[in-house]
Amino acid sequence: MSERTVTYPVELLDGLASVASSSLLRIAGAFREVLEPVVAHSALVIFTEDCTGRPRKKAGDPAIVEGVTIAELDAVRQRTPRGPVTPVTADAGPHADRPTSAVIAGAERPIAAWLADTGALLVLTDPEGPIDDRLVGALWEVVAAGIRQQVATAAPDYLRDSRAASSERAGAIAELTDAHATTLESILAVTRSRQTSPEDARTAVTEIASAAMVELRAVSDRDRQLAEEPVARAFARLREDLRPLARFGGPEVQFIEPPVDGRALPGEVAHAGRAIVRGTVLALVEQSSVGRVRVQWDCDGSNLLIGIRDDGPGELTVDTPSVQQLSARVSALRGSLDVQATPGWGSELHVTLPLDPPPATQTRADSAAALTEREWSVAELAAGGARNRAIAETLSISENTVKFHIANVLRKLGVASRVELAAALAASR
Repeated sequence: MSERTVTYPVELLDGLASVASSSLLRIAGAFREVLEPVVAHSALVIFTEDCTGRPRKKAGDPAIVEGVTIAELDAVRQRTPRGPVTPVTADAGPHADRPTSAVIAGAERPIAAWLADTGALLVLTDPEGPIDDRLVGALWEVVAAGIRQQVATAAPDYLRDSRAASSERAGAIAELTDAHATTLESILAVTRSRQTSPEDARTAVTEIASAAMVELRAVSDRDRQLAEEPVARAFARLREDLRPLARFGGPEVQFIEPPVDGRALPGEVAHAGRAIVRGTVLALVEQSSVGRVRVQWDCDGSNLLIGIRDDGPGELTVDTPSVQQLSARVSALRGSLDVQATPGWGSELHVTLPLDPPPATQTRADSAAALTEREWSVAELAAGGARNRAIAETLSISENTVKFHIANVLRKLGVASRVELAAALAASR
């Protein structure tokens, strides 16, 4: 096997800068381009619980990126130690206590895996040649930290996509659970009947069906853990986020704890809630003479209720630039924001964020938000005039797969041609 020539750090730093500027929907492809000169691989997969809507981010071989499951990645993560690695030399190869093979997309494959301090997992399938383990690990730490930072800022586009993905995934999980539960329950009913098959057959099939039901429930529970965050834990993370304000001489921040038994928050709502509070507190302390800020969370079973109040001059309005930025995040989750200010007494903001996604999409903009990551990539290229073959080559997928995605995109957007598709995408932005 021929050795690979790698030039760095200038090229890698330039590439890393492009990854840092990539959206969460495009970050896997950008990072793969950076790593390809360092270590050849068939696919790159990221698994991060920071992104509750789309915990998997993938680029490369379609057979892998379209088939890899959360359960497979979770199994790899359980076997991968956290944090930086310290091989003796750059050519030492994968760290000895990390997995070198795993079931990915339904097949056992050679892999290289790194688990960042943030808990995010990076998996390269079919890696070739010597691996500079410490270099890749360091690059991954930077990218993983960037992913967490992007999620923490809760940009409106991310929130809309995450909400759509959460709704889509919840529906798929519910359908999968119902279908398999019904099938397995029927099998159990038949095999337990004395009039069907011999006792040994009934026993064997009963055991298989029972094990399958347990596994199915485990998948459903694992998905729920990824998609939701207990309200008390979400609030505790908020307190940690705001701790530096007090440490560096900022105003006193008082916290009114939410009920510990409140409904768990969808991940995008928890992220948005923290980002909104951070942004609001920063907006409040920009005013003169603010000495104290009070932050309160509550949950009425259907909404996250956020109240923030200061003792400043009472000058905030809905037209204040910093408040307008917060309003965009709130609107992305179909929430509401109210500002009340009393000159000389302080400002108070009330935010309501619905916990449940909206019912079936009605508008083209909402339908566009429901497109999957792959459908978005295909749709943008098709709307720009690219033909199926060019799209297939750009995304490393087959032309038949391109046709499949385009058909789904046209159906979801309710359009009949690529010209209408371009107009629909433009209207959704």
